[in-house]
Amino acid sequence: MQPQLISRFLEGQSGVTIKSVSCGDLFTTCMTDRGIIMTFGSGSNGCLGHGNFNDVTQPKIVEALLGYELVQVSCGASHVLAVTNDREVFSWGRGDNGRLGMGTLDSHNSPQQVCVPGEFEAHRVLCGVDCSMVISTHNSILACGSNRFNKLGLDKINAAEEPAPCDQIEEVHSFSPVQSAPLNVDKVVYFDIGTAHSVAVTEKGKCFTFGSNQHGQLGCSSRRTSRVPYTVPGLQGITMAACGDAFTLAIGSEGEVYTWGKGARGRLGRKEEDSGIPKAVQLDESHPFTVTSVACCHGNTLLAVKPLLEEPVPR
Repeated sequence: MQPQLISRFLEGQSGVTIKSVSCGDLFTTCMTDRGIIMTFGSGSNGCLGHGNFNDVTQPKIVEALLGYELVQVSCGASHVLAVTNDREVFSWGRGDNGRLGMGTLDSHNSPQQVCVPGEFEAHRVLCGVDCSMVISTHNSILACGSNRFNKLGLDKINAAEEPAPCDQIEEVHSFSPVQSAPLNVDKVVYFDIGTAHSVAVTEKGKCFTFGSNQHGQLGCSSRRTSRVPYTVPGLQGITMAACGDAFTLAIGSEGEVYTWGKGARGRLGRKEEDSGIPKAVQLDESHPFTVTSVACCHGNTLLAVKPLLEEPVPR
């Protein structure tokens, strides 16, 4: 008998208000409205943060963080980053590639405070599969872990030329400043990391992609991989963007949805194969709505929407 893959209510959390949720490959983190983090799922790599490697079937409070008010949490495949209201950053889970930012490759099964520059006011954290980012209140960015294809923007790039092999950074074990222009110059308001490529949205609504381009996920019509951040042509007024395994999605200011890259198994929201350029996705127009957030994971996409209130007809 096949298991029923249906949603179910999470029992045993009466009186707890969940403010946000982030998922890893085999585990989940929940943050309450009081800034408390709970985790459940597979305890492999210590990614639940309970000081052991045991699986947990119901949400359990990460006791090591009691006393801190958490404001945001992000999960990678097997590691976690969290930031407090006092701008402190904690990491735990698998440590390969230096993704925890602790200066080593060690894994940790309980939260560890991460060292960031004193003047750096952490505001948001972001985990990729094998890497991490911290974004400050002033939108400066630190990153660590695998920088394969320069997906973290750690290469020092000032022009539109690929860096020499000797200047290419493949991996860092402590949080380091992003150095690829324009990410280190323009105000980046939205960022997401795919398996081997990334997307960034600037304050002016420009969309930049960089990294692997095997399936056209950079949106530049060719299949040439680029370590240099590349402006995606034809897109303006972009407000949000996200990366899947080898595809990219962007949301326009009017709620329009664009996708490009690997098209297998419906990744792009339409019946076609790979697309090297952004194309609009036809959404259900029978119930007008606006997109409020987007998330991509491996080969699927989730859009959160709310009804678009119709203007009242004047009498």
